[in-house]
Amino acid sequence: MPSHFSFPMRVVWGEGAISKLAEEIRLAGGLHPLLVTDRGVIEAGILDRIEPLLREAQLRYRVFAQVHSNPIESDVWAGVAAFQDHGADVIVAVGGGAAIDTARAIRLAIHHPPPLSRYDDAVGGDANVTGPLCPMIAVPTTAGTGSEVSRSAVVLLDDTHRKTVLFSPRLMATCAIADPVLTESLPKKATAWTGMDAFTHCLEAYVAIGDQPLADALAIEGIRLASRALPRACRDGRDLSARADMMAAAMMGGIALTKGLGVAHAIAHAVGAVVDVHHGLVNAIVLPRVCRFNEMQAHPRFARVAEAMGVDCQGRSERELADAACMHVSQLCSDLHIPRKLSEVGVVPHMIPAIVEKAMADASHRKSPRPLEPEDCRRILVDLV
Repeated sequence: MPSHFSFPMRVVWGEGAISKLAEEIRLAGGLHPLLVTDRGVIEAGILDRIEPLLREAQLRYRVFAQVHSNPIESDVWAGVAAFQDHGADVIVAVGGGAAIDTARAIRLAIHHPPPLSRYDDAVGGDANVTGPLCPMIAVPTTAGTGSEVSRSAVVLLDDTHRKTVLFSPRLMATCAIADPVLTESLPKKATAWTGMDAFTHCLEAYVAIGDQPLADALAIEGIRLASRALPRACRDGRDLSARADMMAAAMMGGIALTKGLGVAHAIAHAVGAVVDVHHGLVNAIVLPRVCRFNEMQAHPRFARVAEAMGVDCQGRSERELADAACMHVSQLCSDLHIPRKLSEVGVVPHMIPAIVEKAMADASHRKSPRPLEPEDCRRILVDLV
């Protein structure tokens, strides 16, 4: 049976949780939901499980599926128009991070004026999130971004040409419905890529500077769960125990990242603004190199990462364990058949200056345990291209 809890928001959790969707829409005050999703979710047949629930509850809904895999600003304004044309009163986001982030940005834009760059986390944009926000229910179909419990959306903006974090505590969804059954149809590659996004959230949040013990506790447990469950979920997509552990790890990462992220995300956001490539895949390619960049500055933290990943700690120093953590992260990526180079996903040398510029402008690296300088960023990219 699904269970209910509030941490830090209302979550309907477990196998069969999707059966509560209509009930949650009504609890949120909705009768005319706008479903924000993407073509992949539709093609996977996931809406075929959801639409009958809405029809049975006599909820007049509309589907908006104009969402790119890397959300762009035009998706947001098209979604606002769809919301207004339908006379919608609640948003239901169904999909991975792209759909949920787009839905959150639509929610923001309905009653907040452009440009969206006014709400950029890097410039304190949360202070501008003062208008009303309609209810939003997040239904993840991947175990990756943790966007269902996040307070931000990442969108490629027209005026800055950067993937930008739009942030406010007020942007947290009204409710998340986390049903691992909805992730069963996710192909092996997508399971690996989204799962490594969750793992990267947890790892970067854990080693980020700052004192947030609750975030640290979630991050280290997310590392433990993901490092064990992700290979199992990739081997057998119908292993619901592994799928549930990955969904839990994704939510842990989605909450923990409020502490901060790091260099891997700064580079991944920058690469995604230059090349249309899956965000989680870029994180996975970059993460082993970034771990090596950080380990000397944060070896006590990396020692705990090693312990969480199952490394035998007996008789080993913190520095030895930090080295082992980096090796285990690299091995995890290898086991999941993650490419070793960004050049394998379309990044070529002449793109490096633009990626460096965008990465340095990204707020994600500000909490890195080792400060990132432009030359450091360039070296990391040269190593990977």
